Amino acid sequence: MTLHGARLVGAAKTRFGLWAPARSTAEVLVVEPYEKAVPLARGQDGFFTGTVENVPAGARYLYRLDGTLTVPDPASLSQPRGVGGPSEVVDAAFPWTEPYWMGLPLSETVLYELHIGTFTNEGTFDSAVKRLSALKDLGVSAVEVMPVGQFPGSKGWGYDGVFPSAAQHSYGGPDAFRRFVDACHKRGLAVVLDVVYNHMGPEGCRLAELGPYFGGRGQSPWGEALNFDGPDSDPVRAYFIQSALWWLDECRVDGLRLDATAAILDGSERPFVAELAERVSALARRSNRLIHLFAEHLLNDARVVRPREMGGWGVDAQWGDDLHRALHAALTGERAGPYADFGPLGMAAKALRDGWCHDGTTYSSWRRRTVGTPAAGIPGRRFVGYWQNHDQVGNRPDGARAASLVSLEAHKLGLGAVILSPYTPLLFMGDERGERTPFHFFADFADEGLRTAVREGRGRELKAHWGWDGAAPDPFAPETFAA
Repeated sequence: MTLHGARLVGAAKTRFGLWAPARSTAEVLVVEPYEKAVPLARGQDGFFTGTVENVPAGARYLYRLDGTLTVPDPASLSQPRGVGGPSEVVDAAFPWTEPYWMGLPLSETVLYELHIGTFTNEGTFDSAVKRLSALKDLGVSAVEVMPVGQFPGSKGWGYDGVFPSAAQHSYGGPDAFRRFVDACHKRGLAVVLDVVYNHMGPEGCRLAELGPYFGGRGQSPWGEALNFDGPDSDPVRAYFIQSALWWLDECRVDGLRLDATAAILDGSERPFVAELAERVSALARRSNRLIHLFAEHLLNDARVVRPREMGGWGVDAQWGDDLHRALHAALTGERAGPYADFGPLGMAAKALRDGWCHDGTTYSSWRRRTVGTPAAGIPGRRFVGYWQNHDQVGNRPDGARAASLVSLEAHKLGLGAVILSPYTPLLFMGDERGERTPFHFFADFADEGLRTAVREGRGRELKAHWGWDGAAPDPFAPETFAA
């Protein structure tokens, strides 16, 4: 299948590919370092393609469709002026100093989840490098980076990205990201990148103007569902698989955390996540590297991590909230929202013994249905366990970290139970020192109507989940980010 996006094929020659079957004509508009327009050829499959001379790495461009509509490249690898600006040609070649890093086995993986924008005062990839040696000394073996795909503005969690292959410009862009990965490998740290393939952000996404990237299957929790199983879904699946392989192959990332895979609406015979796992396994074999996929699939579905030869999807490990919820409810006494089904220590024991508590034999009062499947026979390392993560902190009304809800001894007990569990442990940044500073949800949308909708939506969600009637912190206020 034709590749999406721009790729250098010579010293100053770039091949362009754009899937836009809803459009009749397409041109590449080079806007820097000079200006010119070059028409692309339209194929019967809806792909516009062409190779353009004198377009080197660093050149900036847009697409002009049907003579009037101008859009950035949806498969852009760099958006130096944000989601509304021109795209930038990126050289896949990079001067790696650790070219023979092979990755880590899952059994040796200790994850440390961090957010680049708040991990240091500068909030950049380059500044984060300065703290990597301390993480290595702590005993961490892999950093898990919250999403960096280009999102609106300069501040955000990253789950509202609209360019899944372009490293956020305010963090430093693609070269700074690759320097960060190289620095991690130099210190013996693997890198897992959080990616979002279940929805697109609401500001700056132009896919609907190009073709059937969205499937008409209704809504995900965050917007219109993407087209993973409908007519013309093959190029959409390829768009996201190509993004995953960019990070894993050409950026040398060691694994991906797939956000909310249960929200990928896909009823196909070969689920998108299973297809992605096959492609990643093939890359690992071809490159002689250890590469892992971690699915955030919170419905306790053992198929996700069962091997393909046993009818599973072949993902390496799966996030599950039951251990967190059991420990949190037991040590804090909270029973609101998702903690309603938890509390007795026996629930924590079951989560530690069986992988999760809801295994198809128990009713979830929070979800109002029976949840899960048995996880018998699945090795412990295929479950990711955590005392807290960004969701459990930032999606609380108060953004409170666990260490501010319990005593220091109880915090150490919760964290220790995870670290000493049979599972792949994950620490959230600050866990190691009992950090008490809140970590709120924050964003940086420009559209005031969208800001209002997000504020109101957050309020409804907090009331539904927590019974919260107060005013939640404004996601767009500078003090919310600074907290």
